Amino acid sequence: MIDMVSAIEELSGLTSKELGEMLKESDNFVLQSKTEDGGPKQVDMEKLVSSLPLHLLAVCLELGQGPDLTYVLRGMRFLHSLSDLASRHTRLEQVLLDDVKLSEQVMDLIFFLLSILAEQKKENNVGASPLVHASLVAASLHLLTSYFSSQWHELVHILLAHPKVDIFMDVAFDSLHEVVRLLNIRLSSMGSGSFHVGSLESRRAHFICQQCEASLQFLLLLCQQKLFRDRILKNKELSRNGGILSLSHTILKLDVPECLKQSTDLVASISRLKANILSILLQLCEAESVSYLDEVATNPNSRRLGQTLALKLLQVLNLLKIAFGRKQNITSDSHDKGKIYPMGSVLISALRLVDVFSDDSNFRSSFMTNTVPFLTQILATPHEEFVSSWCSVNVPAIEEDASLDYDPFGASEVALLASDNVLTEAKANYSCPFRPSLPSMAYAQTRTSCVVKIIANLHIFVPNICEEQERDLFLLNFQKYLVSGSPKLSADEPASSDFKATKVCRNLGSLSDYAKTLVPNLLNVEDVVLLSDFSDKLQSWCKSQVEQVAVKVGQNDTPPESTEDIHPVQQPLLTRTSTPDSKMNNLPKDAQNMEVSTPIPPINPEGNDKDGTPKNTASRNGGFLQNAVGQNLVHLGVARTVSGGSSVVASGVSTGHQRSKMDLDPASSSVDNFKTPELTKENGLQEDEKGESSMYDERQPKRRKRTLMNNEQIDELEKALVDEPEMHKNAVLLQSWSEKLSVQVEQSES
Repeated sequence: MIDMVSAIEELSGLTSKELGEMLKESDNFVLQSKTEDGGPKQVDMEKLVSSLPLHLLAVCLELGQGPDLTYVLRGMRFLHSLSDLASRHTRLEQVLLDDVKLSEQVMDLIFFLLSILAEQKKENNVGASPLVHASLVAASLHLLTSYFSSQWHELVHILLAHPKVDIFMDVAFDSLHEVVRLLNIRLSSMGSGSFHVGSLESRRAHFICQQCEASLQFLLLLCQQKLFRDRILKNKELSRNGGILSLSHTILKLDVPECLKQSTDLVASISRLKANILSILLQLCEAESVSYLDEVATNPNSRRLGQTLALKLLQVLNLLKIAFGRKQNITSDSHDKGKIYPMGSVLISALRLVDVFSDDSNFRSSFMTNTVPFLTQILATPHEEFVSSWCSVNVPAIEEDASLDYDPFGASEVALLASDNVLTEAKANYSCPFRPSLPSMAYAQTRTSCVVKIIANLHIFVPNICEEQERDLFLLNFQKYLVSGSPKLSADEPASSDFKATKVCRNLGSLSDYAKTLVPNLLNVEDVVLLSDFSDKLQSWCKSQVEQVAVKVGQNDTPPESTEDIHPVQQPLLTRTSTPDSKMNNLPKDAQNMEVSTPIPPINPEGNDKDGTPKNTASRNGGFLQNAVGQNLVHLGVARTVSGGSSVVASGVSTGHQRSKMDLDPASSSVDNFKTPELTKENGLQEDEKGESSMYDERQPKRRKRTLMNNEQIDELEKALVDEPEMHKNAVLLQSWSEKLSVQVEQSES
């Protein structure tokens, strides 16, 4: 018989190197040691190793009746050391690794221990310190790679072949969730104290963070394997019932106490935790076998949790947009002066997830209003700064990521010392090493493409799928926010460059131009068309608001007290209906039937030289051509196709999983066709425009159908533009044409 308890207590403190040296000096695989009274003691390693997994299982069954989790942690550390040594010791390998029955016992031990750790909060008699708990979860998971296989695809096959693999998935995520809850409680309690950076309590919190990170990184690597990921998608508890969503929400709620904001390693560790859980969500959302978001949406509770998580993503982005790209005055702890800690790819992962969620009909509505402040603050930055950050490959800063090298022996030692209340500050400074990950070469372009796709997802409208009240709803929300968030306009400078909407429109124009270069690798044609359409409509609205304020200031001789006097313009839908004009036959069917909502700004005879928007440019959406007369020919009833045969491209649709891609006209599918077309007489034109009630307020009366300009008037105006392309700058000439056209209207009506 072997005294298993004393053997584990004594030998578990030895590293694999120390155990190897002792085995080399032993005879017949028997270790020689001394008892407490100094007498000789022998340990038969073959009997000890072959009995160890079953012994630890028995201890777990008796938890609360004597042994505690601290002893189990010693046993798990001993198993790690033996597994590491087995690859270099033939006899030990035969005993430990080649025995199929023993391997089954190790697997059962891992599954059962994780199930206990997942339910610890419900079992008060099986308590353990947070450090021991966190270490046990990480040690149990990593024993799979230490004992069975370090190749992830092989390990996945081993796990999936186990009849209790679904139970393993449940308890693995639940046990980690419990550790994160314990970490959150500790961080929250520290918020009311006066702990300093580098103190013992701050080091304990950082230790728990690292153990959480080691466990979460392990699960992320498993989820990167397609077979394992597909099995998770079929797991009811984790997918449909929101198990992973709940874990994600808890991790994203983690916050560093104000007193420890200067701790580089703690801040970075929590940031990497958030990056890793976002990566797991991305892996699931982008799976092709099963729609993860559809599974979540089938359960009302999970759906609400998903909507809450969507808002949390925006909070993460709001925090990051301020700090990203700017140097932080964070001082390193005394033991690691000057050391750099990677923060993980939180921003890019959050942006990619917002793209996925906003493209799903189940969660799209959650972003209609809540993304506007985030996007506006990005787009309202100074133009040069915006272009260098979002329209360039060489961005000021790129997120740095790293993989944690988990050390089960060192981690267990810290937890065991803490449980015995003998943990010193020197020992508490323990930190797992990192392996830096090279940033993606396409990081900047990917980040920008996410912003483009988010805008496209929220601006898209297809009559047969989307509800009528969603038409241009995102645009209206954008307008409302710009009005409420804009500074006062002065009488002397109604189109001030400080006007937030003007900055946004100018930056949107640059973003639209840059987005064309990302087709087809990171964006598709449809995304760029939708962004351009959104940009053009917002630009027209912006000009109308500035001009309305200028007119109002001129009438009152006093500037407005506040921007509350500016209201988003509720405009009718301009419906492209059939027309007797034979030239309309040149338009594709989709373009002829397409409905769009376009603001109708008043004509400003003096033009606007301060808003930063280009003049004499055509709308990027191939149906509406902005010319130099006032604002836009479409406001005078003109609609033409793009030269070369390209036309307005009908938007796609946001469905349950992803936006479906419409069949584009061959001519419009070319990136070259996004270039601004010249105004030519050969272009087809729309004679008639039908004004309908605004989709934003059903109480508004219907506007009657009317013809604004006939073909002869338009032809005359176009001929004049050839000779006077800068007509909008010539007030006298513009007034003359206005009177001439008015006379023609009176004559035609009489």
